[in-house]
Amino acid sequence: MTGDWRRDRVGAALRGENPTVMRRLAAGFAAIGDVQFLPGYSVLLVDEPGVERLSELPASRRSAFLADMDLLGEAVERGCRELDPAFRRVNLEILGNTDGFLHAHVWPRYEWEPAGLVGMPVWLYPRENWWDERFRLGAGHDGVRVAIARWLDVLRG
Repeated sequence: MTGDWRRDRVGAALRGENPTVMRRLAAGFAAIGDVQFLPGYSVLLVDEPGVERLSELPASRRSAFLADMDLLGEAVERGCRELDPAFRRVNLEILGNTDGFLHAHVWPRYEWEPAGLVGMPVWLYPRENWWDERFRLGAGHDGVRVAIARWLDVLRG
């Protein structure tokens, strides 16, 4: 996956050009993460260009974004549990320290994670995990992507 879509993930999602998007939700886009050292890592992208913070959304849109985050979190939980019996839980985060657009991280956590990291924030994983080709999103992650997308559909009715 290469291309200009990475420079404007929200705009690319709105144009249908962001290849990580799994589903359009009420206030955002459910996307599979670019890296998969924790298989199933997903991101909720806001659907309004220029919105950097949750507080910039009107109350109704803010509630819709948070509901979408909950929905994506549950879909990741169900999909990952289905595929890996060592699934433990999901961590949900809205940080915004690097990318200048509102987004939420949905991290599946597993029993097989290293002992020193399993109970710690994902951001303490070695920096090289973010750039290692072994963990780059690719065809090998189609199964988890399909499982999460299917659960999004099921949960939305």
